[in-house]
Amino acid sequence: MKTLDEFIVEKQAEYPHAKGALTGILSSIRLVAKIIHRDINRAGLTNNILGISGVENIQGETQMKLDIFAHETMKKALMAREEVAGFASEEEENFVVFDTERGRNAKYIILTDPLDGSSNIDVNVAVGTIFSIYRRISPIGTPVTLEDFMQPGNRQVAAGYVVYGSSTMLVYTTGNGVNGFTYDPSLGVFCLSHENIQIPHSGKYYSINEGQYLKFPQGVKKYIKYCQEEDKQTQRPYTSRYIGSLVSDFHRNMLKGGIYIYPQATTYPQGKLRLLYEGNPMAFIAEQAGGIASDGQQRILDIQPTALHQRTPLFIGSKEMVEKAQSFMRDYPE
Repeated sequence: MKTLDEFIVEKQAEYPHAKGALTGILSSIRLVAKIIHRDINRAGLTNNILGISGVENIQGETQMKLDIFAHETMKKALMAREEVAGFASEEEENFVVFDTERGRNAKYIILTDPLDGSSNIDVNVAVGTIFSIYRRISPIGTPVTLEDFMQPGNRQVAAGYVVYGSSTMLVYTTGNGVNGFTYDPSLGVFCLSHENIQIPHSGKYYSINEGQYLKFPQGVKKYIKYCQEEDKQTQRPYTSRYIGSLVSDFHRNMLKGGIYIYPQATTYPQGKLRLLYEGNPMAFIAEQAGGIASDGQQRILDIQPTALHQRTPLFIGSKEMVEKAQSFMRDYPE
């Protein structure tokens, strides 16, 4: 069976401009995934991993202990790479400049949600790591600037996620399709298990926090009712499945067919998910697998970021289902 390392080397010829840089970055992310996998799998046995940290992040959310651990692990791993010039995380207010000679000469920046769905950790529910890679646009030889991190998602060089569930799986794209690698802990390697993943054109799952129903826009309410109506021609009603972890919900829908929705609401009018750490990387993966991603009105990857922790609504998954949801948003704009 082909390992992640073998696959990356095999595909490296497709990106001659990278000269092995992406290989090194992905190797660091692979290492981080193995470390987080190890600690998640023994979380119930150690007192210093589970529970809240008592600290809030920049979004005003209480950080879990494992949030901080994953963030620091990712930062240290990327700082050790000569290919990375800077780093931004959902868990840190400002971007981090790797202001060393090799950092100033590096060509890539990384954005990440180190531990998506971390509130599920204490109850042993699947969580994930999301990452996004861009080529810097500031001059080589200088420290990176905010402008490097404010690029629209359509400029991503690579993106991916790791889902820590019944098995640990790393899924990524470099703009030439999506491939998934399952971790074999007995060998300590990720092996190619899902080659050229394609999201079904339509599906039977819809994923949304229906407990917030009264706070949703009218278009979202109408779409939920549409999903629940019986129609044999369109194989409705659809089945509601919501884990509360973007990575886990999206991963299921990508393999089985479905839509994930985290819309704006009266309590978060701009949406709740982060454009740079969640929306853009997951949208890139979705499109490369044949799906689409929207904020309900426009393509996620075309949005020009204006803030490091900018929020966005997200409609993502099977093409037919997302397009239908968008039509409801157009027909019921209020």
